[in-house]
Amino acid sequence: MIAGPGLSLVVDAVVDVAPGIRSLVLRHPSGGALPSFVPGSHLPVFCGEGRTNSYSLTGEGGAPEAYAISVHHRPDGRGGSAFMHALRVGDRLACGLPRSAFAPVVSARHHLMIAGGIGITPFLSHLRAAKCWGRSASLLFAVRDGAPVPHEAELDALCEDWRVLRGRAAMAAAAEAALVDQPLGTHLYVCGPEAMIEDVLERAARAGWPAERCHAERFGAVLPPGAPFEALLRRSGRRIAVSADASLLDAVEAAGIPWPSLCRQGVCGECRMEGVEGTILHRDHYLSPAEREAGTCLMPCVSRGADLLTLDL
Repeated sequence: MIAGPGLSLVVDAVVDVAPGIRSLVLRHPSGGALPSFVPGSHLPVFCGEGRTNSYSLTGEGGAPEAYAISVHHRPDGRGGSAFMHALRVGDRLACGLPRSAFAPVVSARHHLMIAGGIGITPFLSHLRAAKCWGRSASLLFAVRDGAPVPHEAELDALCEDWRVLRGRAAMAAAAEAALVDQPLGTHLYVCGPEAMIEDVLERAARAGWPAERCHAERFGAVLPPGAPFEALLRRSGRRIAVSADASLLDAVEAAGIPWPSLCRQGVCGECRMEGVEGTILHRDHYLSPAEREAGTCLMPCVSRGADLLTLDL
């Protein structure tokens, strides 16, 4: 369930923007403005059966009268996209408040955005803000060969300098060229499949981009099972087993201990655990190298123990 303050929203419109990609417009049941959000924010949505998924807000963030999100249907996913694609006008949703982890840097001289597939969604709000405030921005958008371009009309209206790249080779070549030909003070933003994000960030590093000017929005990746291990709950002395195909978060919840979580993919940081002892196998995309080196915190949704982990629970 969504913890903390939340919103009850009603589905006001449903539009298919491309095969397998559905845009939903959500409003407050009584109308009126919704909480504002910064560009790049996402909306936590309770998708039933204990699942909470986050979706990038694609509209204008200043006192909006509606929220817009786009959802890619993933048959092999955890079920959230199937739930979202089954919604109809008039259905109600329990949502959290908008959260930001991918905001544009307002002092940047230029904003270079690189998107792949459904990774275009956070850039729609980025580009709206850039156009509103007269900020310099350009976009490279990777789309599969033969696939339609989602939100194409919106992108045409929001950005004069954007290109569609068909296939990995075309995107790799375009990204390589763009990364070596930007004005000083440019910030890089990338969102899409994990392999594309890593490729772009590696190219940026080789081209001499400072890490603080490179920003990534990750949806998470499907991780392979790990070796089973045990966790000792320090406060109660209880031991819980974590099987090879379950996460530490799953095991903690199965033991009847509620713990905050959101993405369950090691991306958002919501489930962070402090006061951990033992050898941690970090598999998240949230902690800094220094935090990993300290070895006292982890993301239980994806990270594991090499042997016994002691938790402050």
